[in-house]
Amino acid sequence: MAENIEEISINYEEDGVLIVKELDKVVLSKGAWSTIIFRYQQWDNKLNAYGPDRYTIRRYRKLKGVYQAQGKFNISSKEQAQKIVDALQVWIS
Repeated sequence: MAENIEEISINYEEDGVLIVKELDKVVLSKGAWSTIIFRYQQWDNKLNAYGPDRYTIRRYRKLKGVYQAQGKFNISSKEQAQKIVDALQVWIS
């Protein structure tokens, strides 16, 4: 587990293969409860390559000096991500 927010990653390796490859992240909030949005790709065994970009928003809670995952929302497609952006732009305009 990470002790500071910058150390948190969603990279995940299994049997020497990087299954989840983090491409980027943006820390949306810091503190005892922190929120990070990640852009990543997932390995596709059938294609023997990484799939399209995906996105996930994750919440972490710092407890006893380390961040622990508390919740996540996976954005299922680029189209869904665009709908989220469009809705937020209307609401905050």
